[in-house]
Amino acid sequence: MIKRWIVLAGEEGGPVCNKMGGIWDVIDAEARTLARLAARKEIECDLKILVAGPYYPTAGADWNKGKARVTDVSGLDALDMNDELTSALDQLKAEGIDVVAAQTEVAGVPIGYLLFNTAYYDSIIKTLYGTKMTLANAIKAEAWQLSRLDSMQFERAPYGPEYTHYLGLSYAVSQFVHYLVSLGEERAKKYGDEAISEFARSVMPKMRVSLHCHEFPTFYALARLKCLGVPVRTMATLHATVPGRSSGYRSLEKVAKNDGTWDPNVPVGMATLESLAKYADVVSFVGDSTMREAMLFHKLNGIVIRNGIELDVRRIDWDKKNACRRKIQRFLSEGLHRVYGGEVIDPEEILPVFTISRLELENKGYPQLLDSLLLQNHLLRHRRMDHRFAEKMRVVCLLITSHGPKSKEKLPEDFPIDLPAEVLVGEEIRLNKMIRDLGIDAGNLAAGRRQVSAILYPQWAGPDDGGMRMGVDEIMAGCVAGIFPSQYEPFLLTGLEAGREGTPSIVSRACGFSDALKKVERLVTGLGGVVVVDNIEASLQEMILDYALALDYFTWTYLEDQVKYRLLCEESFALAKLMNWTEPVLEYYKNLMVSSELDKCMPPEIRGFDVG
Repeated sequence: MIKRWIVLAGEEGGPVCNKMGGIWDVIDAEARTLARLAARKEIECDLKILVAGPYYPTAGADWNKGKARVTDVSGLDALDMNDELTSALDQLKAEGIDVVAAQTEVAGVPIGYLLFNTAYYDSIIKTLYGTKMTLANAIKAEAWQLSRLDSMQFERAPYGPEYTHYLGLSYAVSQFVHYLVSLGEERAKKYGDEAISEFARSVMPKMRVSLHCHEFPTFYALARLKCLGVPVRTMATLHATVPGRSSGYRSLEKVAKNDGTWDPNVPVGMATLESLAKYADVVSFVGDSTMREAMLFHKLNGIVIRNGIELDVRRIDWDKKNACRRKIQRFLSEGLHRVYGGEVIDPEEILPVFTISRLELENKGYPQLLDSLLLQNHLLRHRRMDHRFAEKMRVVCLLITSHGPKSKEKLPEDFPIDLPAEVLVGEEIRLNKMIRDLGIDAGNLAAGRRQVSAILYPQWAGPDDGGMRMGVDEIMAGCVAGIFPSQYEPFLLTGLEAGREGTPSIVSRACGFSDALKKVERLVTGLGGVVVVDNIEASLQEMILDYALALDYFTWTYLEDQVKYRLLCEESFALAKLMNWTEPVLEYYKNLMVSSELDKCMPPEIRGFDVG
């Protein structure tokens, strides 16, 4: 009898409170999609699905002090999957590694969560190579012996605590997998008689475990298992590369010049952990650009498996879009009047657009975005000569980006239109100054000196954020268009999220997401529901002009031709539907299977995968 397990591991694995960015969405979607496929018997129906990640009991436990995550499992059920899992966890606990275990269900299929608190590994004494030392030091000593990780160098770097946490998390994940795989063997050894032991070994369930690690924080787990000779099928997925992210928009130039040197600002310890993907049976990348970077910086080869999006609706919710747009328009109209006075702008004359990203100004293309907004203002001025609508039209671009969540008690009543200096920190200050220097701030819009404005929204958007009090999905639904001018972007899930709400978008060619557009049949002649701007080969002036023209196209179509605008929305929604999670998760699953002899309930077309 064979029992099959898939373990999905990552720094953001676990409940949503462990989320730092888009990787959580990917791990969560893969687990849930696997469960739905198993429930429909499109993959092995008895597959056991586990998600492994960190456990942060208090805000101070998170190595990322800006996020200060606290892991909350109160909304999950107690873990109750089977005795083998319990036995493996008991072996971990006997070693001193505590694990917080829980589970949820999707389509009647359980998904288990194994969460590890690495903060106390300095207080556990372990004997390694005949010497007593702390568990944290034992992990580092073994890592040097197995894969030549120079922890003595890396732990002294500014990112030392983060590196130590990743190594501890990877050790815990790999040790659990090791115990799970060897469970039958260990039980058989309990019998003194060799013949009985051999018979017990033959009738006990065989554990076939596959480990899928998302991003470098857990790549040491798969490297350690391979070095120890544990029979596990492993897969490493890179969503970006550490050297590429450090180079940012300059990584395109490095790829073009075949320059594989790491920039001086590259965190070498993190990049070294990333290079451990070479130990995986399969290496995958979320886009062609990430694959090119990995080949350049790490000499890694692999396959491209795109990201996807969960889409549980069949059509655009037009009632939601209209209601959200009206809410945003009223908020902006009333706020502008309260803060700056003057004539009240009719809410229907305000056309909201948005961008949302991490606060990486150059990588996310904010200088180019602001320049294009200024240029669009000039386009509107010229439109006023022969279009009666143009004179009253106002375009407001919400720049949703922040260093972290802000306490709503510290925000002014009309945040973010009223944005005092003391609210801003770090790069938020620089971005706000860039807006003011170009004269496209909200004050100039309210005074009638500009028709296009950028409003910085330095907060994690949500129903209790002290600002518009709308979820990200509601903001996306209510805006006329989204614009994502990233100079460095491995995939761009936010473009798909906008499409899920039926909102057209403008994306840069540098985004991995742009490659998917080649597969979509256009519903609208002309530019279409998702516009790609060339920011690789085009000059800076051409790029800024193209962003401005694309934004003008969406906003003007919204005003002048509602039938065509709806078709643009339908096209963006069709792309999101096309790029659901089923296809990529099946690709992951096929590459993670460890046996060619599958369960009877497996459909014939899923059988016969590579033997690990």
